[in-house]
Amino acid sequence: MEMLLPILFLVLVTLCLVLVLPGEEDAGRRKQKLSIGIDRLLPQTQCGECGYPGCMPYAAAIARGEAPINLCPPGGDQTIKHIAEMLGKNTKPLPVVETQALVAFIDEDLCIGCVKCIHACPVDAIIGAPKQMHTVMPKPCTGCGLCLEPCPVDCITLIPAAARIKKWVWTKPSPFGSRL
Repeated sequence: MEMLLPILFLVLVTLCLVLVLPGEEDAGRRKQKLSIGIDRLLPQTQCGECGYPGCMPYAAAIARGEAPINLCPPGGDQTIKHIAEMLGKNTKPLPVVETQALVAFIDEDLCIGCVKCIHACPVDAIIGAPKQMHTVMPKPCTGCGLCLEPCPVDCITLIPAAARIKKWVWTKPSPFGSRL
């Protein structure tokens, strides 16, 4: 009887390993493949606007069902649509956040040209050379703020972005002027 207990225990453990773990492993692999697929759809700005430290952690959270699909402002509606199609879910609009668009601004008088901000910028909006002054191109800048922390002299600030007019129509003035 003493000999039978260890053998029975080994048989039970083997059955658990053969029957239970592959199912869990397959589910884990599926979630990993799904998160890689979702990550490929994200814009790879690593900005953190979604609340996660980068695109891959956000993709993994979506794959695990822990995060909604509509938290990526740089990706916009197209990214949400593609993720929804991949997951077979309905699309959701980006959450409306009443904040003013921001862009980075470098005080060129204080800039020492360390290039740490250039390496931190995920969208290559900062131009400059080592030991030379840097500047920010406002159009590609997303205002994510990732360039702020690495700056050793605190010469970078976020300022309100200039308004961009998408469509402007000029109305012809009246031939009679403003006399009417």
